[in-house]
Formats: sequence, structure tokens, C-alpha cells
Amino acid sequence: MAIAALAGGLTGLTVQASHAANVKITPLGQQDGEFCKLDRALIFEDPNGTRLLYDAGRTVAGATDPRLGKIDALLVSHMHGDHVGNKHTKAPNAGTCAKPDFSVNASPNTSTVNIAIAKKAKIVTGSEMPPFFSAKLKANGGNPKDSILVRFGATKTVGGVKISMVPALHTNGLSPSFIGGDLGKAMKAAGFAGYVGQATGYILQFTNGLVVYLSGDTGMTAEQETVVRGYYNAELAVMNIGDTYTTGPKEGVYVVNELIRPKAIIASHANEVATKGGKVIAGTKTETFIKGAKAPVHLPLSGRTMSFDGDAKCVSGC
Repeated sequence: MAIAALAGGLTGLTVQASHAANVKITPLGQQDGEFCKLDRALIFEDPNGTRLLYDAGRTVAGATDPRLGKIDALLVSHMHGDHVGNKHTKAPNAGTCAKPDFSVNASPNTSTVNIAIAKKAKIVTGSEMPPFFSAKLKANGGNPKDSILVRFGATKTVGGVKISMVPALHTNGLSPSFIGGDLGKAMKAAGFAGYVGQATGYILQFTNGLVVYLSGDTGMTAEQETVVRGYYNAELAVMNIGDTYTTGPKEGVYVVNELIRPKAIIASHANEVATKGGKVIAGTKTETFIKGAKAPVHLPLSGRTMSFDGDAKCVSGC
């Protein structure tokens, strides 16, 4: 009996340890339980408690959004307003999935900067973006050294999570609204934006062994096969499928089936109202992508936390 009790206790500890070793991923979208047009933001939580916010965008209700909690670092794929946050919703669930209320202006700081200062968090970016964030942090009472550079092929570690930069094929213009002053006015009048280098994707390596690819806004690239799969062996892919601005659903299917070949996928950046009542709407780009992908595709329903083990198996919330 004593041995049986001890074995049962050890089994319980094993189960607890296994559960604790999962990476938690929580979408912070426009409407609870839905996947809406402008949903971008994801929080990744390592088993050790490190929390990363990826592309805060417009659906995070500023630095006071109660869904944020502790944030250790923010990742930005590129400087477009729907990713860095030129404006944002005034509160979670404001407006509707089809007509969101993005009435709060975050320019010229960006939501990313405001959240980083409030949370005393790092901002991790590549290309020529770090100096912009460093200057914004300094101008608003933050620490300019909290803007961290990671260029292509390099890796930085934040709280035990390894963050590497990979290419994304996309424009990366810096809006005059973020620059401000006479220079910003002149640029706006001339109709052009500043250039801050190539857009980026990310590879995240978590302490439980899970390797995640964040595509950013991208078209198909050779590096998705040679680097994302060939070198990093990404097991979970967050794949943009919105078309026009990024890979479309059919192109996205080719990327995940033939180039990256992940064990699991999270659809992202669909640029459509993709769900109703948490279920995929028939005829959407999201449905096309799900039906074409060979690996399981998980929907980033706002507020629903998904947990993944080190082999990219979703163990809860999917």
C-alpha cells in the first residue's frame, strides 16, 4: 500500500511537471472567442514564466489592457500600424469583429513603446528598427537600452527564451505619424515613409524544447525551407494567410506543407472576419488554409490560451 501510494504520488508529480513544461500561447484579439480581421497580438509564456508579446497591433487596449499581465519583452515584425500599434481599441471587446473601435491614437509613440515603458519590458527588433525604439523610449522616460537589436542569423536570450531573427519578404515603411514635427509633416506631404530595413520574422526556442516560427508579414521565401526548417527545425508555425499584403491561403498551404513542414500551425493575419461563435465561417480564406494544410491548424481565438508541449502537440485550449 505504501509503495502504491508512493508510486501514485510520483505519478502525480510527473503529471504536474509535464503540465508545467508547456508553452502557453494566448491571442489578444478584438473579440473574446473570435478570430477577427485585425487580430495580430499573441502572448507566449515559457514554462519558466517569461512572457513575450508579439506584434501588439491595434487589438491590445494600450498599456492598461488587463489581459496583458507581466510582459518581459515585446517583439515587432515590422513598423506598419496594424503591427506596431498606431492606434488601438479603447477596451477589450469594444466595437464588433467586423467593425472594431480603434479610437485611441497611439502616435507618435506606438502602442509597443507605451506598453514597454509601463511594463518595464524590452523591445526586441532587427534591421534598422532598434534606434527608432531607443529614441522613443528615451523621449518618454524609458530606458533606451531596453531596445535590443537582433539581426538576421543572430540570437539573443531573454529570460531563458532564445530569440532569433529570420527574413520576411515585406515592406517596412516608418509612417510620418511616428516621426512627427516638421520632418514628419514634410514626409506626409510628399507621400512617402521612412525606411527602417527589411521586415522580419522570428524563431523562438523555449526551455521545454519547443521551436516556434513567427512568419511576420511575408511572402514565400527560400529561407523558410533552408533556415526555418533546415537549420532551426521549427515545429510550430504562426503563419500569415491574409493575401495581398502577405501570403494568401493557398500560398500559405504550400509554405507549411512543402517548405517548413511543422507539426502544428496557428493561423494568423487573415484580414477577414474568420469565425462566428468561435467556428470557422465557410468560404473564408481561413477555411481554405485549414483544409489545405497537412498539419493541424489551430485558430487564435481571442482570450483562449493554448498550451503546447516540447513536440508542438497542443495539450489544452485547441
